[in-house]
Amino acid sequence: MNGNDRKHLPLGMHTYTLHLSGFGESWGFQSDHAFEKVRDIDWLMDRAVEWGLDGLHCTNVDLEPMTPEHLAEIKEGAKKRGLYLELNVSFDAPCDPRVNATVDGAYRTAQAIGADLVKFSLDIERPHPLYGTCMHPKVKEQLDNRLEQFRKNIPLMEELGLTVSIENHCDTYADEVIYMVKDLNHPSIGACIDTINSLCVLEGIEAAVEKMLPYANCCHLCDNELRIDHNGTHSIGVPVGTGDVDCAAIVERFRTESPRMKRITLENECEVGGMSIEAAREAEIEACIKTINFLRDTCGLGQRGR
Repeated sequence: MNGNDRKHLPLGMHTYTLHLSGFGESWGFQSDHAFEKVRDIDWLMDRAVEWGLDGLHCTNVDLEPMTPEHLAEIKEGAKKRGLYLELNVSFDAPCDPRVNATVDGAYRTAQAIGADLVKFSLDIERPHPLYGTCMHPKVKEQLDNRLEQFRKNIPLMEELGLTVSIENHCDTYADEVIYMVKDLNHPSIGACIDTINSLCVLEGIEAAVEKMLPYANCCHLCDNELRIDHNGTHSIGVPVGTGDVDCAAIVERFRTESPRMKRITLENECEVGGMSIEAAREAEIEACIKTINFLRDTCGLGQRGR
């Protein structure tokens, strides 16, 4: 495949990338540790244009207040800026209930903001010890419950012209996501590959990507650095292209082996240590820009990576 034949993939950003500014969700914290929202969705859409992004992967947190009037303003704001929007929701998020939604509620919100894709985290409670629990009976019971909710809302999904993506979140194996996608058996329902989340269920990144590529219609492209010390093994978020995940190679696989993949979504994490919250927010933005530059200049993604 020569350079002129390579599939062009637009580049979007998961708003959680700037979670220290209050976007996305306050993941990994109790409610009293939620980060203050110091910027709003209009600011973020302006930055998306400034940074050369094609779209944003949003949560309900970013859309507050979720009144019909405000959702319509967000839809119009994205249209004026030439940005696509996607919606990211959970069923029962353990840390930030603001991101939770029913399937039909998520579809209605997506319609209101003009989003064409809705990505779901399944929020599965896993048995312990974790090792060897893929498709465990207690897990399968929960998966089947989620399946029923998706199944009964297929007519609404079709009516609204939406695409649905089910993620290998921090609580699901690739085979479990594939089980759901295959069971639903609908061309508008696929898998979302997160290039880090497989580690949370002791599954290798390469193995998860290999399995999910044929079903993937969405991705969260993340990078981590592996560190080993006397306290154990740690996976630390870093700008994409600077860690131990070969994200450039994964992008090429998306281009050549994932026919349903139409866009790439970056999701950045940034180690901020003992910084003040103000300094940490600036460091997070700098890491985000570094990721965008890598994905545009090295991987050829996005409107400026053609």
